[in-house]
Amino acid sequence: MKRLILMRHAKSDWPGPATDDHDRTLNERGRSNAASLGIWLKEKDLRPDVVLCSTATRTRETLGLLNLEGQPEIRFVKELYLADAEKILATLQTASGDTVLLLGHNPGIADMAEQIVKTPPNRDGMHHYPTGATIAISFDAENWSDITWNLGQVSHIVMPRDLPKPS
Repeated sequence: MKRLILMRHAKSDWPGPATDDHDRTLNERGRSNAASLGIWLKEKDLRPDVVLCSTATRTRETLGLLNLEGQPEIRFVKELYLADAEKILATLQTASGDTVLLLGHNPGIADMAEQIVKTPPNRDGMHHYPTGATIAISFDAENWSDITWNLGQVSHIVMPRDLPKPS
């Protein structure tokens, strides 16, 4: 059994035209949402063994604010920056561990969430996978290399607006 936690980075800032997209940071709401998502992951017992994270500042900052328990193996993967669903799947297929948290960007994350499961989530707003949207997907597979489209079962889904703000 394999489990994927597919997360879009939290809400980022648009500081100005001089800032490179890759270097954008989270805004105040994004930082709060990332902390709330970390609490939600703990409450749902979604603890990754491995994290595959885009190298963008906003994904790295989201990851840090999740405050993950244990010591998951963390891989910062340049190819996940603005990757399409095919590239995300190819990266996932190289993973190890039983539970993988994959942190990335739209539109690839939204496409991945829709295509990797047998039945796409019927949830208002999920078609565009808003910032911080997170879905946990289970697979009846022994290896990540066996994972392909339309195999996963959604076990949990959340958007930051559904969560209480951390105190």
